[in-house]
Amino acid sequence: MPLVIDIRSADDARDVIHRAVQALAEGGIVAFPTETVYGLAASALCEKAVGRLAKLKDRGQGHPFALAIKSVEDARDFVPRLSPLAHRLARRCWPGPVTLVFDADDRQGLLQRLPPSVRKAVAPNGTIGFRVPAHSVIQEVLRLMVGPLALTSANRQGQPEATTAQQVIDTFGNDVQLVVDDGPCRYGQPSSVVRVHDEKFDLLRAGVCSQQTLQRLASVVVVFVCTGNTCRSPMAEMLFKEMLAKRLGCTMDQLQDKGVLVMSAGLAALPGGRPSPEAVDVLAQEKLDLSGHESQPLTEQLVQHADYLITMTAGHRQSILAEWPEAAPRTFLLSPDGRDVADPLGGPVELYRRCAEQIRESLRSWVDRIEV
Repeated sequence: MPLVIDIRSADDARDVIHRAVQALAEGGIVAFPTETVYGLAASALCEKAVGRLAKLKDRGQGHPFALAIKSVEDARDFVPRLSPLAHRLARRCWPGPVTLVFDADDRQGLLQRLPPSVRKAVAPNGTIGFRVPAHSVIQEVLRLMVGPLALTSANRQGQPEATTAQQVIDTFGNDVQLVVDDGPCRYGQPSSVVRVHDEKFDLLRAGVCSQQTLQRLASVVVVFVCTGNTCRSPMAEMLFKEMLAKRLGCTMDQLQDKGVLVMSAGLAALPGGRPSPEAVDVLAQEKLDLSGHESQPLTEQLVQHADYLITMTAGHRQSILAEWPEAAPRTFLLSPDGRDVADPLGGPVELYRRCAEQIRESLRSWVDRIEV
């Protein structure tokens, strides 16, 4: 019997993590729970361990192992030239139940530093797959490891994937040095495997994420930001949808089918708030219906998913970067000349009209900047 540790009843989860790290560093194979199915892992820096893993799986060269990594930054270390689509999917899908497959280039990046037999095991066909599991145990192990892990589902070739620790034990027994038990996996089905090439993707294996979900995650996301999300940013959202739809030759309702999502949010917005009546009236004069808008706060998930965070004022941008500094390359001031769009709240309709005109004028420079 392998060593089996139930993480749910362990006195100190850190001890379990350190035991797993030690077993991997010594060339062992460890079974981990993930959010999808249980996986078998070996250090990608250890040729013998990866070789044993291949024998356990009876895995030929046509079925490469994925590399388990910590984040999209690690993926860039292996594949320096990730496309914008690859960045979008990695940022939105990880950590999570998606394996992303990219073109492998062993002349650049860290792939060339892996042992030759390991390179054949993870990138035999000119591509390499990465996974960032959404489970705290393996994430902590990866944080402490020197390199990535070769990761594969804990089942024999052609057999159902293991979704419990007992199934791993029944299948592999003493061939695995350590089994970390965290009960049944959350999803109980394998990750979706997605091949990304330039600005296109193909679903190679259906899993937790459907084609429709992945299509949405692949979209370019534009978020306009103000304070309360009741007048300035909703007007910018609606005006930009109109302008972008004209550029793409579609209706505003068809923008998502064209691969772009346009929305708005507020730094101090309450969920479900109604738009300013004056803003509704001003856009109604341009045959744009803002009456159905509901305010929403700017959340961490929105910031993570956005390709463009476009703020009404420099102060809004500073507030975003104070909380999410990693969003700096994706956060911009609306006005190309650096002017703030002042809040018309409480003013007459004419003030809202001038505000909308300023927003529209500033948006002209953005219509061609958004790559769709």
